[in-house]
Amino acid sequence: MRELVVGRVAKAHGVTGELAVEVRTDEPSARFAVDATLIAQLRDRTRRPLTVSAARPHSGRLLVRFAEVATRDVAETLRGALLLVEAADLPPSDDPDEFYDHELEGLAAVLADGTPVGDIREVVHSPGGELLVLQRPDGAEVLVPFVRAIVPQVDVAARRVVLDPPEGLLDP
Repeated sequence: MRELVVGRVAKAHGVTGELAVEVRTDEPSARFAVDATLIAQLRDRTRRPLTVSAARPHSGRLLVRFAEVATRDVAETLRGALLLVEAADLPPSDDPDEFYDHELEGLAAVLADGTPVGDIREVVHSPGGELLVLQRPDGAEVLVPFVRAIVPQVDVAARRVVLDPPEGLLDP
């Protein structure tokens, strides 16, 4: 069972148990819909299910109320918790050029001529765009911008991405 982070509890908000959540999903309205169940992984690694009872945008975050969190004291215990969903529960993307991170992680990376260059270990979301963390066969990691000019083909079914890197990009 693979789980994906869709948010992180930043802090308690107000006195009635509402939480300020940093969103980490492209579909917050679906992930934080009323009656959606999330798994909260607390800082001590314990876990508990939470059911969304309300959510609203506020200052670049979501203010979320969970049925199981009725007071500020309970909300404070969730500070820093990661909010997770099971990957199997996510609907397939309608856009052939959009991918969930978990679909890319583990794919083999090859050059256009089929030469293997490593495996995608992670997707990093930076202010400048997405980066693929490529682990080369020698163990070195290289950051590859996830743009069509450099990654012209992604074939999730075949478990590979084709790279067309500029000179020097893949050098350790």
